[in-house]
Amino acid sequence: MRDLSLLDPGITFLNHGSFGACPREVFEAQQQWALAMERNPVDFLGRHSAALLAQSREALARTLGASGADLVYVPNATTGVNIVARSFPLAPGDEVLGTDLEYGACEAAWQRACDRQGAVYRRANIPLPYDAGQALQRLLAAITPRTRLVFISHITSATALTLPLQAICAAARERGIATLVDGAHAPGQIDLALNAIGADFYVGNAHKWLCAPKGSGFLHAQPEHHARLDATVVSWGYTEARPGDDSYLGRGPFERRLQWQGTRDLSAWLAVPSAIDFQARHDWPSVRERCHALAREAHDALVRRHGLQPVAGDGDWAQMVAIPVPAQDATELQRRLWEDSRIEVPVTTHEGHVFVRVSIQGYNTAEDVERLLAAPALR
Repeated sequence: MRDLSLLDPGITFLNHGSFGACPREVFEAQQQWALAMERNPVDFLGRHSAALLAQSREALARTLGASGADLVYVPNATTGVNIVARSFPLAPGDEVLGTDLEYGACEAAWQRACDRQGAVYRRANIPLPYDAGQALQRLLAAITPRTRLVFISHITSATALTLPLQAICAAARERGIATLVDGAHAPGQIDLALNAIGADFYVGNAHKWLCAPKGSGFLHAQPEHHARLDATVVSWGYTEARPGDDSYLGRGPFERRLQWQGTRDLSAWLAVPSAIDFQARHDWPSVRERCHALAREAHDALVRRHGLQPVAGDGDWAQMVAIPVPAQDATELQRRLWEDSRIEVPVTTHEGHVFVRVSIQGYNTAEDVERLLAAPALR
């Protein structure tokens, strides 16, 4: 499968989790959409874009277990978090509750939203080694009468842990508390059924584990929240509807406001169905199983080598795993792995722990894992 990718054959790429990596045929599909647009931009954008995007959203929705009417495309999950954070009403003293495992950029969005409205952003501590049941109880224990929204990752970034999302959303719903899920790493890495999860808001990326082109994120919102969401850019979707608007703005305030942000390249979004088809034709459940086994091989070997305790059990992570290594300068270790061994892999930290966060995707092989284990920086 490495031959189907565009990756430099001279590097060992174990960092799919950061920005993804697009298969050649999906990249070519994006190029075809860009070419179609350039042949007549007015016709493409002004007369057909809304219908084309609706078709693409429907394909993505089927994969996510959702309705296309509840999805809009955004450039990335961080943009989706910002849309919700800027739109969700908070009063002075209200609280937004996250955990200490959340992605820093998205935490910054909530911190700023809370600061502007006199609210408070709080973080529940989730200790390592990770236990899903304990994590749920700690999060629920941190809820107070002032909690208005729970912000939670589906799969955490630095520690690569899968959180008990459905139980968290159900518990919050029982208490009348809204939920926003940062699912940046979930689509394509684990099975999803957004309607069954029942989060009020769910944001994700198609350009990571679903292998779509860069810039293809999405925001899913329950219908009762559609009208309250404000785009990061105010454009024509905020004006009174006129005949012909729906050919590029779409229908209803949710689609009209959030889809059209001015002139921009839609090709990444339109190529998402090609990524879905690519994975379907290559039996992706089997690919994910093989990738997990390779990640486990790397994890178990390094844990044995350094005599360190795993941060979680085998069932708590998927194709991406945070492998503990001895305490050291994380930036320097990542630099050495790249400059000395041409291994592209992030080194993350959490509460004094240092991890080599290994991502295994379909293009990776046992030889990639062997090169990681042989790297002098990890001896």
